[in-house]
Amino acid sequence: MSNISNPDTAQVLIHALPYIQKYSDKTIVVKYGGNAMVNESLKDAVMTDMVLLSLVGIRIVVVHGGGPEITDMLRRVGKQSRFVNGLRYTDEETMDIVCMVLAGKVNKELVQNLETRGGRALGLCGLDGGMIHAERFQVEEDLGLVGDITSVDVTPINDALGKGYIPVIATMAGGPDGAIYNINADTAAARIAAALGAEKLFLLTDTRGLLRDKDDESTLIPLVNVSEVPNLVRKGIIQGGMIPKVDCCVEAVRRGVHSANIIDGRIPHSILIEMFSDEGIGTMFL
Repeated sequence: MSNISNPDTAQVLIHALPYIQKYSDKTIVVKYGGNAMVNESLKDAVMTDMVLLSLVGIRIVVVHGGGPEITDMLRRVGKQSRFVNGLRYTDEETMDIVCMVLAGKVNKELVQNLETRGGRALGLCGLDGGMIHAERFQVEEDLGLVGDITSVDVTPINDALGKGYIPVIATMAGGPDGAIYNINADTAAARIAAALGAEKLFLLTDTRGLLRDKDDESTLIPLVNVSEVPNLVRKGIIQGGMIPKVDCCVEAVRRGVHSANIIDGRIPHSILIEMFSDEGIGTMFL
């Protein structure tokens, strides 16, 4: 802030006040992944944003992935990663690595990052307190221990929020057969946001949002009504890796989340820009 004058600093705070009032005591779920998770300066910006929002009375919940770290650890133990339609094939050995990397390394590093910036964070995973239950994903090609969520119990999350913590959630789930399942983090974030009755869901990605032309970032579509999505898929505007992300946003909104946003995690402080400005950033689904 040293290069901003005191009057300008005051103006920034005055401008932010109505938005702070609007979202105070509301729940915001952030799916944290992509480049914002590996680039140190972007990571610092995201962590700072979340601590700031928490300190002004907004209930922040972080749901994280960790795909690159899992792939790296599998490589280190001499195991090849295999994907089926974008989902990681997960045998028992891979599931052991997923638990170790997600609930151990990545989760605790995020907690520590938030704590060192003045936040109060609590690391959880979908197994804690029976938070996420799942059954084996039923698709044509076997995915192994990949789960399809059957229920979400947000009691542990609300307990943490009620005590002033930022819950940081690794996405694995328990099955009725005692198995542990690997859960797609976007899907888990959408279901958690819905179960919490969240005001907003943010999916941090490595793209500006939904583009009318995928090769032209100036063709961003800022606002989409969920009823428009099937037509956008038919036109080929929503395609490839964007389809599952949009599906998660649609599911969250249909389950009661006020809005779901795909925002560019490559832009520093993209969460603050979306929340504290009228024009926002990325694509909002309503």
